[in-house]
Amino acid sequence: MTMSGAVIRARGLVKHFGRGQSLVRAVDEVDLEVPEGQTLAVMGPSGCGKSTLLHLLGGLERPTAGEVWVAGRRIDTLSERALARMRRRSVGFVFQSFHLVEELSAAENVELPALLAGRSPREARRRAMLLLDRVGLAGRARHLPARLSGGQRQRVAIARALVNEPLVVLADEPTGNLDTAATLDVLRIFEELRAAGQTLVIVTHDERVAATADRLVSMRDGMFVDDTHLAAARPRGLGGLGGLLGLGD
Repeated sequence: MTMSGAVIRARGLVKHFGRGQSLVRAVDEVDLEVPEGQTLAVMGPSGCGKSTLLHLLGGLERPTAGEVWVAGRRIDTLSERALARMRRRSVGFVFQSFHLVEELSAAENVELPALLAGRSPREARRRAMLLLDRVGLAGRARHLPARLSGGQRQRVAIARALVNEPLVVLADEPTGNLDTAATLDVLRIFEELRAAGQTLVIVTHDERVAATADRLVSMRDGMFVDDTHLAAARPRGLGGLGGLLGLGD
């Protein structure tokens, strides 16, 4: 694992909330490198700092101390505007609660990040429809989120995360609100992304999700307590994410 091949790097990462006797060390002196193409699962008890770590890595929160690098660029010192541009272009987010815009259709939710990144409306819609087809929701493209099941909403959210072909996808408890059948659908998609070489960091309580990863990090009290590589010999696809999803340039 070399620094030059790391999509994400964190050095001495610290995030505190509160002060004095109320001080919470959510993330406490964490070092991390995630190489290109690796699927990393982060597990640990509730309140151990998993989600906070993910938010720091994706630039949704700023650290109290330490450094965060994405694709060789330090992001914790960026302005808010530059940070927003970085997130649009380099990071795809998938959340437990989906965070879809309720007034927009499935297709409109997926194409929104592409429009914000400067894609033409025609190109943004093309990419949105291709991705919805790949996650099995082409027939639901015009549906509002209220007319979709939880599993369908999460598949829309995954498509949205992928629309700008991000360097890394960060997923925070992506199966936490799903039933077994929907969880299996999401697991299949993540396994396809892993096989295509997409870099993934997944925070999860679900051992089934962690089992799809190349590497498992365990957290407790804001710190890493174990770092294990899993099934390194599992095969991967050769076509890359763009080939898998049929996006192209």
